[in-house]
Amino acid sequence: MTKTAPKVIAKKIIKVIWDKKAEDIVLLNLKKISGVTDYFVICTAGSDIQARTIADAVMTSLKGREIILHTEGYEGARWILIDCFSVVLHIFRPEARAFYALEKFWGDAPREDYPDGIK
Repeated sequence: MTKTAPKVIAKKIIKVIWDKKAEDIVLLNLKKISGVTDYFVICTAGSDIQARTIADAVMTSLKGREIILHTEGYEGARWILIDCFSVVLHIFRPEARAFYALEKFWGDAPREDYPDGIK
């Protein structure tokens, strides 16, 4: 099996979540500041149903690649986390995103915003 580069995985995730109308999509590059993962993809979903729809679409798009390690928060849908080893997706409802403020916590990380998705 060929290993897919982390940034390629992150961009695939960004395309999928954009297609499902995720908002405020951000990519944080953690390679130089964390040993936990290379990238965080962070987005906002307008409802619990949309959060689950986004998560389902990502899991379907990555199915068979053996890169999803762990998921959390699917039932509650306020913060769904999909851990793909070198990329971690965080799907937040607006109030949870504001409360946990990952972009501020990881404020030293280089940041890329995707207001128009991946073209």
